[in-house]
Amino acid sequence: MSVRPTPAARNSFSEFRQIATRWMDVDIYGHVNNVQYLSFFDTAVNSWYVDKGLIDPARSNTIFLVVETGCHYFAELKFPETIEAGIKISKLGSSSVVYEIALFKGNEAKAAAQGRFVHVLVDRKTRRPVRIPDIMREVFIGLGSKE
Repeated sequence: MSVRPTPAARNSFSEFRQIATRWMDVDIYGHVNNVQYLSFFDTAVNSWYVDKGLIDPARSNTIFLVVETGCHYFAELKFPETIEAGIKISKLGSSSVVYEIALFKGNEAKAAAQGRFVHVLVDRKTRRPVRIPDIMREVFIGLGSKE
């Protein structure tokens, strides 16, 4: 059995993505449904890829596929709120990237939720892993852990 982590601190992240919660994200209990958190992770990482010019989702010859994900929940998120998604890379492999992602309510210092997201770079057609190019690796290194 794994030990429950403590909420991540905002100051351990240097890259943030703003994500607005939507009416449709909220469940009958009045808070953002747990499945939406993984969607927020996906949005944060993929918008960073696009902003950095690492992928063109419709045309790139290589794409990133999720091979593992997980999330720990500490506080409820609601609608309407703006979430700050902190992202950093904890491991960079030959074809994989392991992200740590934390979701913060507004400017709060501790994460409302956090998790990991593992991407593998694959050939779009064959879906086989490919080596992350050096030019892309340099961008990833800039998103390394601040700790």
